[in-house]
Amino acid sequence: MINNILRFLILLIILSFFIFSFNYYVSDTNMDTVKNNRENLESKILESSSALPLLPNDTNDVIEFNSGFENSNKQNFKRSFWELFK
Repeated sequence: MINNILRFLILLIILSFFIFSFNYYVSDTNMDTVKNNRENLESKILESSSALPLLPNDTNDVIEFNSGFENSNKQNFKRSFWELFK
């Protein structure tokens, strides 16, 4: 008997949770809030992007080319690939 009452209470709590959640989701207050947020989204993005500071470019002459690389490629090494099959 107590077990049935407990199951009924749990079922009642779960159903009430879903009913209250659904009622809030379809309420006029929530619909107006969502509509207002969607309309103001573009203006909020423009306001926040215009307030971003512009950083100066400090990457001049950061990458230096290693000219010694060309000299090491001119050496021909004996390849031993075919010797692996012997």
